[in-house]
Amino acid sequence: MARPLSEDLRRRVVAAVAAGLSCRAAAKRFGIGAASAVRWVQRWRAQGHVATRPMGGDRRSGAIEAHRQTILDALDATPDMTLAEVQALLGKHGLTVGIGTIWRFFDRHGMTFKKNRARRRAGAR
Repeated sequence: MARPLSEDLRRRVVAAVAAGLSCRAAAKRFGIGAASAVRWVQRWRAQGHVATRPMGGDRRSGAIEAHRQTILDALDATPDMTLAEVQALLGKHGLTVGIGTIWRFFDRHGMTFKKNRARRRAGAR
């Protein structure tokens, strides 16, 4: 992932727009994208600063964590649930998440579901 452009550049672009330049003209002058200049000016007008927002990381785990007890209760009742079944259960509760989100939820809580040797046997021969 690319690094954010410097706050100094952001301030210079906003200052140029405040001095009367259009966002597109300021973007061209400083060699950045017009959309970036527009976003920076919008943030400056709305929030009074042009500081970068946090990049990367998990921003959505709070949604599935709110349903933690529902997931754990379902696993207590049916210990061999698949990730797709957990996904369908959460869908019934109004939460749409991907299989990867569910997998990361279990990984975050150190929950593994490894099969033991006895269950892998195909049967007596």
